[in-house]
Amino acid sequence: MIVDRRKGVAILVRESALPLLLLAAWDFVVVILFQVYHQEWMEQPTLPLSLIGSALVLYLNVRNTAAYNRWWEGRTLWGAITNNSRSFGRQASTLLRERPDLACAMAAYPHALRGALGRVDVSEDLRRLLTPAMYEAVMAKTNRPNAVLYQIGYGVTEEVTRRGIDGAVHGQIDRILSDLANAQGGLERIRNTPLPIQFSTVPRLLVHVFCLVLPLSMVQTLGWITPLGSSLVGLLFVGLDKVGSDLEEPFNSTPHGLPMRTMCRTIEIDLLQGAGVPAEGPLAPVKGVAP
Repeated sequence: MIVDRRKGVAILVRESALPLLLLAAWDFVVVILFQVYHQEWMEQPTLPLSLIGSALVLYLNVRNTAAYNRWWEGRTLWGAITNNSRSFGRQASTLLRERPDLACAMAAYPHALRGALGRVDVSEDLRRLLTPAMYEAVMAKTNRPNAVLYQIGYGVTEEVTRRGIDGAVHGQIDRILSDLANAQGGLERIRNTPLPIQFSTVPRLLVHVFCLVLPLSMVQTLGWITPLGSSLVGLLFVGLDKVGSDLEEPFNSTPHGLPMRTMCRTIEIDLLQGAGVPAEGPLAPVKGVAP
């Protein structure tokens, strides 16, 4: 996620650089054919393309709104995971003082979830936070975040039984684990339910076609400066399409994705420090982007 607004525009321009270079090359071809070789078929009216451009902007806006809603829902669910993890850490520190391994296991949970959502390898994070027995049990399961919750649940039940902790207190801890499972289910729903093709693929195709036709309606008015005008308009459409396509998949490792590594490290620090276990420092943004 972009956290430095001063670098945000530069990131967007860099992401759109290749399409814009191709568009500028096409613009020069159109200008030369019209100005030098006087190709009359290029004298296209501007009104139809203006109407198409207005409709395309509305279409992109609808797609980007749907993509942003997915991104924001993902961020909201990660916020619920953060809050519930902290609540469990407080319970572990006050009621389950002799089991710091449970707080460490909860610190491993967001890492396991990040690995499942982003399809990345987080085995090293799990290895350093889980006990060897928990690690082996978790790695043997397909749904590793859920397996971590199971291991935490087993540990809580064992400690409650051993110490004779009141059942109401056990119920409070179990509700925290249930809320975490519910938030995980929401995140998995976002990952497993992509936007329909009319919102994910068609907009990019329409943007490319529009950018190809755009200089044909500009060249008779702008002449030799057509590449400048066409590239500026093309930057708007290409940028809108790029941002929308990135927001559509909030768990991918892009400048517009959710900063899952940063959030995982924040949760880890809070839980380990509360349990009296040494913790690593927070992650710093890299070139204006929070990892």
